[in-house]
Amino acid sequence: MAMEWITAMDKRPCDRNLRDVELISCRLRRVEPLCRLPGSALQQLAMCGFYEDLEKGVTLFRAGEQGRFWYAVLGGSLEVRYHAHSDADGKSSVTLCNLGVGATFGESILHDLPRDSTVVTKTTCELLRVEQQDFRLIWEKNKELMNDIITNCKIKNGFGPGVQPAAATSPTKRPLSPDHPNPALPITETPSPAMNRMGWALRTLLVVDNSSCLKDRKVSGKLIRKCAPGTELVDWLVNLAPIVHTRAQAAGMWQALLEEGVLTHVNKEQPFKDKCFLYRFRLDEEGGAPAAGIPQAEDLSAANEHIREALSALFQRGPDATLRMILRKPSHERTPEELELVFEELVHIAALSHLSTSIKRELSSIIVFEAHAQAGTILFNQGDEGRSWYILLKGSVDVVIHGKGTVATLKTGDDFGKLALINDAPRAATIVLKENNCHLLRVDKEHFNRILRDVEANTLRLQEHGKDVLVLERVAKQRGQHSAFKYTVMSGTPAKMLEHLLETRLGQSVSGMDPFLDDFLLTHIVFMPVVQLVDELANYFHCDAHEEAQTPEDREYIINFKKRVIQFMQKWVMAVRHAAFEEPSVCDFIEDLAAEVEADPDLNEETSIIHNVLTQMARYQEDRNQNAGQKWKLPTNGQPICLFSGNATPSKTVIRPDDDIIFRVYCADHTYCTLRFPMHTTAELIKACAADKLQLNRGPDDLCLVEVKSNGERSVFKDNDVSIPTGLTLNGRLFVSVKDHLDALITANLDVFLRRFNEVQYWIVTELVSTQSLSKRVGLVRKFIKLAAYCKEYQNLNAFFAIVMGLSNMAVTRLHQTWEKIPSKFRKIFQEFEALIDPSRNHRAYRVFVGKLQPPLIPFMPLLLKDMTFAHEGNKTSLDGLVNFEKMHMMAQTMRTIRFCRSRSLGLEPPSPKSEGEVRSYISSFRVIDNQRVLTAMSQKVEPTRKLN
Repeated sequence: MAMEWITAMDKRPCDRNLRDVELISCRLRRVEPLCRLPGSALQQLAMCGFYEDLEKGVTLFRAGEQGRFWYAVLGGSLEVRYHAHSDADGKSSVTLCNLGVGATFGESILHDLPRDSTVVTKTTCELLRVEQQDFRLIWEKNKELMNDIITNCKIKNGFGPGVQPAAATSPTKRPLSPDHPNPALPITETPSPAMNRMGWALRTLLVVDNSSCLKDRKVSGKLIRKCAPGTELVDWLVNLAPIVHTRAQAAGMWQALLEEGVLTHVNKEQPFKDKCFLYRFRLDEEGGAPAAGIPQAEDLSAANEHIREALSALFQRGPDATLRMILRKPSHERTPEELELVFEELVHIAALSHLSTSIKRELSSIIVFEAHAQAGTILFNQGDEGRSWYILLKGSVDVVIHGKGTVATLKTGDDFGKLALINDAPRAATIVLKENNCHLLRVDKEHFNRILRDVEANTLRLQEHGKDVLVLERVAKQRGQHSAFKYTVMSGTPAKMLEHLLETRLGQSVSGMDPFLDDFLLTHIVFMPVVQLVDELANYFHCDAHEEAQTPEDREYIINFKKRVIQFMQKWVMAVRHAAFEEPSVCDFIEDLAAEVEADPDLNEETSIIHNVLTQMARYQEDRNQNAGQKWKLPTNGQPICLFSGNATPSKTVIRPDDDIIFRVYCADHTYCTLRFPMHTTAELIKACAADKLQLNRGPDDLCLVEVKSNGERSVFKDNDVSIPTGLTLNGRLFVSVKDHLDALITANLDVFLRRFNEVQYWIVTELVSTQSLSKRVGLVRKFIKLAAYCKEYQNLNAFFAIVMGLSNMAVTRLHQTWEKIPSKFRKIFQEFEALIDPSRNHRAYRVFVGKLQPPLIPFMPLLLKDMTFAHEGNKTSLDGLVNFEKMHMMAQTMRTIRFCRSRSLGLEPPSPKSEGEVRSYISSFRVIDNQRVLTAMSQKVEPTRKLN
């Protein structure tokens, strides 16, 4: 990225293309305070600016010279010198100040004034140079912002007033932006006991290691005891721990120690980097290490034991520490990869869910992490100037108002101070930290306002009858990505979005692909029912029905639109497969299209497309006819849902809405009736029939259908809910009971899939707590760990999670006698598995792992459902009467993940053991207990709690 933008800057301004301007603008946007300028001003600087890379000691200009250029510092530092006359008419040089990254100078060219000082490079420097004529044009268009930037720079460096008169700004004004945190410093006052212990253990092993990198070294003439380069510490840790597979993981673990002060950079200037910077342990810094220097044998044994037990905890903390380090770096130091990592985290923060993707991407470069160690710290006072918006990542704060005291307590996930970003009103309350070690994200007002200005400048609104019908946003080019489309859809009416799609994303002249078409095909059901979509498509296809005379131009336009509709149908079928044919109107429309193509010679080119669609529809109808009249049954005792006839294999048979299912409905005295209904039958009809069969003397309005779970919880179905039997939990029962209110609707096939996850998870627990023999329990745990390893190897991650979560169940983890007998090899493997399913940072470890896999694979479905639920419930479907297509894009991303996972078939021949029939029968009819109280009681029975003496 660095070479790309420098290459772009090295070109003459007249030779730069749009790509060059984008690269240069992106680089300038990462420099404070240039990032405050609107995108248009940055583009102007990118189009006319020159890049200078200067050695130390170069004089840019001298006092008294006529100026021709304005400068901004992109890297390095410079000295501003003033030459005063001495008594002997000589000249003595006085350094007024130093200019660092982000400083600007040379604005005297605006008024054709001579230079009033001399500027010399203090180090190797990178500068942006703008000629006088170009700078005047940029100044005139952005006078207020440019003056603010220059004035603040002068005040900061203390060498004179701004371009405007001194009265225009006050030097005593409080800086608009709070201080930026230093990523090289700890985020706690003292290390936690766990991290202190881990640091001691790692240092002990390093000191004992004869080839250790921990040595005494001279730094700038000063002897530093027991320090080591970051690269060698990473090498050592990778070789030490089998769970550490990459250098980035090792660097993250060292950063976790550094952010708590267990490890430090020798000059306190750098976070942990896999480079030649020197670091040392806090023990050596404070002089608290043993005088002899060599640990005793018992210390070495204790350190090794602690590393074996606790290294996985440090491994899990590494990614969080890396993220916090990035969030404490200045904007211009964050790499594109780091910005993408931050963006992925921001997507899952509820307080930011109302913001568009483009705003979140911009926020990823300026959002800041703050840590506060002491409870009682005042973040800001009532009446203070509002300068920042905060989001609580960890901890809680009290909201205190004068005369009322504490009026509210905000906890993890809450945000406050948002009004400061949209108005200049003073703070309405005082915010006091309620507990130690609170973590927050901070967005400063100046940055957020600049982002909103840029977004609005890149937004295009199309109106009809004075109202917005389509909102587009200019596509921001990302590194390595090239889009053929200048704008993407943010929101719009369903009909207008469809029209825009047909006109811009389909047709022979269209090259390239962007997510809009796929997003629409995958999510239209949320905002545009199938019947409405087919009607709109039919209107476009038959737009010539009422036109008698057509010019050749009209005819060409009509034929092109017909072709686009046919292409749309093909892509629709490809995107959603057989689901497209569930609605009869779709099949009728496809047959209509086929007849039109057959009759119109101008549509001959689309013959192969429509034939392909017809073939897919025929396969769907054949499959539907073949499986018509399927009957399913819901067994008792927690067994899986299965076909009643047993003639088909359930794993390859799809449950259809009109399939029948046989199930029981109970009443209060536990008498029951057996019912048979189609899957799409509503709860209202089931309730009425069950009440009639059970002879309940209550009207339908007085009754409701309730699921009673094995732990006693109750869930009430709404009258219009469907797929009722498949929606039951393991060992759950349907009752006709008194009215309550709880929403419980889920589709049949997905619910059966989730039910299987719970079956496997609780099967693990049930088997272990039902086994009385200690040796057999040990053998079972080993087999289950092997089974999890096989599932991971063959990429069945849903089953892998179920098995590991079963082994992590409280009723299993408390079996200390059993786990003590497990070989250390298996315990280490299980620790790695637990690290992979760790839910911290929104399952970051799993997401990174699965992102590297190729299909076919079975993903962890509960997490995908969580993502879908977050996108659906955390974002409004409609904004100002328009469909919020940003939400549709988020939902489509999850659906694309599922589609990718099944994009290849599994080419694996399974083994055929002699007992294959018995194995199949066993795994298809697990009998499990899902009541946690019962499982815990059984666990205590097989291994009673040890009593302390």
